[in-house]
Amino acid sequence: MQRNFQYLNQQNFDVLICGGGIYGAWTAYDAALRGLKVAIVDKGDWAGATSSASSKLIHGGLRYLETFSFKLVKKSLDERQMLLQVAPHRVWPLRFGVPVYEHSRVGSFRLKAGLALYDFLSGNISPAQKHQYHAKADFIGHFPYLNTSGLKCGFSYFDAQTDDARFVLELIEGACAAGAVCVNYCELVELVEQNGLITGAVLLDKIDNQKAHIAITNVVDTSGRWSSHLQNQVGYQLTKGIHLIMPKTVNDEALLLTAQSDGRVFFIIPWYGMTLLGTTDTHYQGDMDEVTIDAIDKQYLLTEANQVLNTQWTDQDIIGQFSGLRVLQQSNDDSPSNISRDWILKKSPNGLLSSIGGKLTSAREDAAQIVDALCGQLGKQIPCSTFGKPFPWLSGTDYQSLLASSILKAQAFGIDKETADWLVRRHGNKVDEIFRLCESNRILAQRIRPELPFIMADLVFCAEHEMVVHLDDLLRRRLPLLILAKLSEQEIVHLANITTKTLGWDDEKIRDEINTCLHISYLP
Repeated sequence: MQRNFQYLNQQNFDVLICGGGIYGAWTAYDAALRGLKVAIVDKGDWAGATSSASSKLIHGGLRYLETFSFKLVKKSLDERQMLLQVAPHRVWPLRFGVPVYEHSRVGSFRLKAGLALYDFLSGNISPAQKHQYHAKADFIGHFPYLNTSGLKCGFSYFDAQTDDARFVLELIEGACAAGAVCVNYCELVELVEQNGLITGAVLLDKIDNQKAHIAITNVVDTSGRWSSHLQNQVGYQLTKGIHLIMPKTVNDEALLLTAQSDGRVFFIIPWYGMTLLGTTDTHYQGDMDEVTIDAIDKQYLLTEANQVLNTQWTDQDIIGQFSGLRVLQQSNDDSPSNISRDWILKKSPNGLLSSIGGKLTSAREDAAQIVDALCGQLGKQIPCSTFGKPFPWLSGTDYQSLLASSILKAQAFGIDKETADWLVRRHGNKVDEIFRLCESNRILAQRIRPELPFIMADLVFCAEHEMVVHLDDLLRRRLPLLILAKLSEQEIVHLANITTKTLGWDDEKIRDEINTCLHISYLP
């Protein structure tokens, strides 16, 4: 998958999609599979904003049952079940524990009823996917790091996890393979209208400042409101969520917890061998390109976690952090957590289609409705084919067979089982290309950091094949090293030098890219 801005000048398009997050990626993939001429652009990197700042979950949203959002939960659970089947490398099971304390806002009876409803809405699930009750001693056995003071019992339930940035990237590559023109770091600078309807667009290549003038029939805004040319078209509001990367506490199970200060739900989740702690949910009215992490947000998460865990985490224990904005429908509710996560599609008088709200889990179904609307405007009747379709990096491959053979191949290069497992999850049936790099240079089989399941060959492959423009694309989204480890300047320089030849950077460019990454990895 290579970036080529010039492809935009070589044809007319049925649709221009602005925004390369999860909604844009699904829309581009779906539309291209239906035979539409598709261009998708993002002024930053793929999944460069909200879509790489999620809690990394593919889930129904247990907490939404409290607001009686049954339709939203059912929709998400249906998608979760489908994704587990067609993309086991991209979406994998994750069981959550829910402790019940004497002071818990939701008691045992109410929680059991909610989990039973969650199972019912999940449809025909296996016994292993159903919720379970755990007596106190049994629950402590699963989660030995819990504060047991006042603990009465616990429950566990089934959901799933992903790497959100790679989820998006795989769909973008799938769209490319189906004929879409996909260009990151490409900004919409002007919409061209005739008789009040959009007929064209001017796009700016942010790498060399070239412009492309393209003829288009339709425009879809999946930008999350980042485009200055689209922001005033429809109503929306923003909320901010932050996550912290903490030392390893959980193994293969997560925790759903309730904050004692305000009753909000937050998670403690295993992620690449570290602990993901989050999220917050606060109103946001600042600069969308400069979303900061406030000390009060960090302290909120640390305080709430320390009350439930046998930890005394402080700022010094924070390994990494990230924040993101949620684009939600307008609401008068004072509590951001109560604002609907329902998705809507709005059409402006000039023909612009705008995607608002939604969730990572249910984006495929929503994107199908976007493409249905596009096909209607084009006078075409082409059904959606993404439901039940194997993901691009697993098409024609049995996952369990691929995993077993990859673990055996990895052993020949001294690659441990955990790393091999993550290689398959990250790359699917492209994993053999990683092994070929290891065969050509055994040093590339070494882990980048001993505590993280990433090897040098993974880094090199991503730099060569995954449309990397900047070093932080590589070290933050292709491999989330900048948020999973406190990388020193020496380490970042070393990683940059490994990929310099592939990316074609001169010394000045390398220094600029390293400085950007140092700024990202610095924790104030």
